[in-house]
Amino acid sequence: MADSQPGFDVTIIGSGPGGYVAAIRAAQLGLKTALVEKGSALGGTCLHVGCIPTKALLYSAEVLQSAREAARFGVKTGDVKLDLAAVHKHKTDVVRRQAKGVEFLMKKNGIAVYQGHGRLKGPGKVEVAARDGSKQVLATKNVLLATGSVPKMLPGVKADGTRVITSTEALALEFVPKAMLILGAGAVGVEFASIYARFGSAVTLVEMLPRVLPIEDEDSSAELHKAFKRSGIDVRVATRVENVKVGERGVEVQVQSEKGGKETLKADVLLVAVGRRPLTDDLGLEGTKVEIERGFVKVNAQMRTGDPTVYAVGDLVPTPALAHVASHEGLVAVEAIAGKNPAPINYDRVPNCTYSEPEVASVGLTEAAARARGHKVRTGRFPVPVLGKGRIVLAQEGFVKLVGDERYDELLGIHIVGPKATELIGEGGLALHLEATVEDLFHAIHAHPTLSEAMGEAALALHARGIHL
Repeated sequence: MADSQPGFDVTIIGSGPGGYVAAIRAAQLGLKTALVEKGSALGGTCLHVGCIPTKALLYSAEVLQSAREAARFGVKTGDVKLDLAAVHKHKTDVVRRQAKGVEFLMKKNGIAVYQGHGRLKGPGKVEVAARDGSKQVLATKNVLLATGSVPKMLPGVKADGTRVITSTEALALEFVPKAMLILGAGAVGVEFASIYARFGSAVTLVEMLPRVLPIEDEDSSAELHKAFKRSGIDVRVATRVENVKVGERGVEVQVQSEKGGKETLKADVLLVAVGRRPLTDDLGLEGTKVEIERGFVKVNAQMRTGDPTVYAVGDLVPTPALAHVASHEGLVAVEAIAGKNPAPINYDRVPNCTYSEPEVASVGLTEAAARARGHKVRTGRFPVPVLGKGRIVLAQEGFVKLVGDERYDELLGIHIVGPKATELIGEGGLALHLEATVEDLFHAIHAHPTLSEAMGEAALALHARGIHL
């Protein structure tokens, strides 16, 4: 029989970027807060099998490639080799230290942490089932669901962890496949393509839609596609998987493309990166007023569900499945619980970052979306390789593209491909938040020589005042 525990103002199920950030803010607001996590450590998917370990592998791949090309910069390195065990050690050390940091923040803010599977157990109650089979019930005024998502699989295909893997297993492979086939050219797919291609795999990337990174501006997709082909990655777009055959020595995938017809692709390992699904399993939502639509939990602008005491954030809801979005949604939810009437999130201003090689980042509207909304669109673009800093780092591709409204000079979108794109996008996000015009961007002085100069140059180009091109 479950033990009853003292009451809380809010109980948060899930300790990823949505959950633990919400817990800290709730405690700051004076709410008695509980955090429930079924994993062995705090931090959720992002920290343990998502954002952080993936970026650690990407950085190792970047260092490896830099070492291989060091002679171009006058640095002799000798025989450069990949030490995969050391790569994984670095990744694990980063994850472990971050998890300890989250644990410290919970203690610092007086947040009660419960380990086990959390689920609703009737109005005002959350049941926590521990791994040893014991259960306890937390009395709570409000519940915040932040349980995240899990990888999707193709119908009829099962991940075996060896020949057919998801992003989770791809983070821990103890060998570099001679040939890797990746299904899905969204952020996850292109990031792993960048990792394993530089590690030494012959990578084939298959995407059902007409271009890689389909949510990005078409020019960004085309630039990444071109860069991937230059680096030896075999990119197949507008290509549908029809059959997957798994053998002892590898995988055979029959595909149908719009241009090339049917073909059988072979690889040692098949990585399925076709998206993720919300993790609403066994949350006790049956019989509540919480509504599910297309697998997602329906919420209002304050992240409240159909049940006025239940909130949901992050990958559970139909908003961009990004860690920073989940964190901001968590802040909105607990501030609403505390009666603060927080401003709703403007999802048009959420930055997208893909840490491939080259990097891709954006914030605001794509050119196509801006036209679809009725804007009279002007664009300005400046290539990164033309910059002095671009030549110093031997950038072979990349650009900054601005999308603006001709009538009011309103800045609508910023799109970057190239070195440090995921860092440079911060200026674009701030400019949109402050409702800057395109003219504001070129009046702001950008230091020389930097990659950020491309932002000012693209703004000048949009006004037909380009200087360095």
